[in-house]
Amino acid sequence: MARAIARGFGDPVLCSDGGSGRAAALAAELGGRAASNVDVAAGSDIVFLCHKPYQLEAVAQQIRPHVRAVASVLGGGTDLATLGAAYQNTPVFRLMPNTPVEIGRGIVLYSPAPNVDAGLEGELLALLARLGTVISASEAELAVASSVTAVGPAYQALLVEAQIDAAVRHGLKPALAARLVVETMTGTGALLQARDYDTLAVRREVTSPGGSTARGLDALERAGVRNAFSLAMDRVTGESTR
Repeated sequence: MARAIARGFGDPVLCSDGGSGRAAALAAELGGRAASNVDVAAGSDIVFLCHKPYQLEAVAQQIRPHVRAVASVLGGGTDLATLGAAYQNTPVFRLMPNTPVEIGRGIVLYSPAPNVDAGLEGELLALLARLGTVISASEAELAVASSVTAVGPAYQALLVEAQIDAAVRHGLKPALAARLVVETMTGTGALLQARDYDTLAVRREVTSPGGSTARGLDALERAGVRNAFSLAMDRVTGESTR
């Protein structure tokens, strides 16, 4: 996720890692430099935390005297109270971005800690807007909201694969099938936005009684597409609360 965010900003980076070499690779790609955790904190207005949740206290001990503000993308139930305890007297923000931020088309869910300076929050929001759509969500909403946005790219990719496989089975070349499916999905997303997310209206516009679309939709319903997504949400939200 750190790489996706950095690529989405597209600016030279000041970054660190735990010895994997990824920071140096990212700096070589985007410009900037790899440095120590302390150097990153001392040289930044806002530090993005993209390490593993269990590393929170160890990293905080290193950079706490130097950090000015923290934007966390840590999962594993690392809530604002936990972040605030690790970074006392420091403005903290909790972010949940998804991978399309890499191309500026992502969703960034965010929750600021109470009493964060409005000017600082405005600067961060302006920065995050470069990554895509920024949506404020309470901590109570974050678990379910991120279970839609964070896993969504994987679900959409699976749907694309399934449609491509079906088209290839009926004679289309894979490259053509992939282009048709992806462009149709992209266009449908834009159409849904234009229709104020009215999925029923969009479906009705292409579904005539007894027609091919109606037969296809019936097949999907009979195969349990709604139940599959409901079960997936149950599994994801159940894991996110452990």
